[in-house]
Amino acid sequence: MIAGDRPRIIGWTVVAMIAFAANSVLCRWALDRTAIDPAAFTGIRLAAGAVMLWLCLRAGRRTGGGVWRGSWPGSWSGSWAGAAALSAYAAAFSFAYVGLPAASGALLLFGAVQVTMIAAGLIRGERLRPLQWLGIALAAGGLVALLAPGAQISQAPDPIAAVLMLASGAAWGAYSLIGRRSRDPLATTAGNFMRSLPLAVLLLVPALLRMEIDLQGVALAVASGAVASGLGYAVWYAVLPALGAAQAASVQLSVPVIAALGGTVLLGEAITWHLVVVSVAVLGGIALVIRPAARG
Repeated sequence: MIAGDRPRIIGWTVVAMIAFAANSVLCRWALDRTAIDPAAFTGIRLAAGAVMLWLCLRAGRRTGGGVWRGSWPGSWSGSWAGAAALSAYAAAFSFAYVGLPAASGALLLFGAVQVTMIAAGLIRGERLRPLQWLGIALAAGGLVALLAPGAQISQAPDPIAAVLMLASGAAWGAYSLIGRRSRDPLATTAGNFMRSLPLAVLLLVPALLRMEIDLQGVALAVASGAVASGLGYAVWYAVLPALGAAQAASVQLSVPVIAALGGTVLLGEAITWHLVVVSVAVLGGIALVIRPAARG
């Protein structure tokens, strides 16, 4: 768990959100601008995350007043459920970004994340107020508007890529829910990544045989895996216990905005009025769901 006062928690939460957005930008950059294919990107990303986290665990440093309270043990934990959710998220994420801009992909991803977490709350017996149901309808309408084929104001995303990204978001929502039970965020994240290595190998072997890899693509995949994913997810697991369910859901609404800015600055992707209106509908609708729960 993150040690320290509220400003420290907020600061590390911002770091985690930037890491999430960086994954969208790095993945889109690699798949759109280099020769690497989505299978190789996913395999390298998972492997790089596992290596980085293993190195952190092996260092065995005590953090005292740093990011994590207590010490980092020399062994990893995690679970096969967490590894399965992580692997499903990463694989669907990469294949989806073959046909999606960074901003649209992040919007679909985190829309699905919130739907998954809200649905989990309903299954646990939580009750929604009328304003929250209105928010769900607004968010759903925004996603329909984004995905609608033949829209006059913007080209709809590739339907297969969109479905893959929604599946990726559902898997990430499950990963976040599993992570709320973690008592040692770094060891848990490391264990999840290490358990994902068999999938990484399966994805890398065909890519190596086809030689669908170049140095720039590899570098982007390593950055995504080691920094934005490995360390970024460890920070997220560390702040989760300090956040309520509503706060954990709401802060992730910032990720599509950060990804859109990153896509514009680094990749030259346009932010259309259609995307702005849809984003306001989706993120605003989810905010309506979350805010009453936070006060209730």
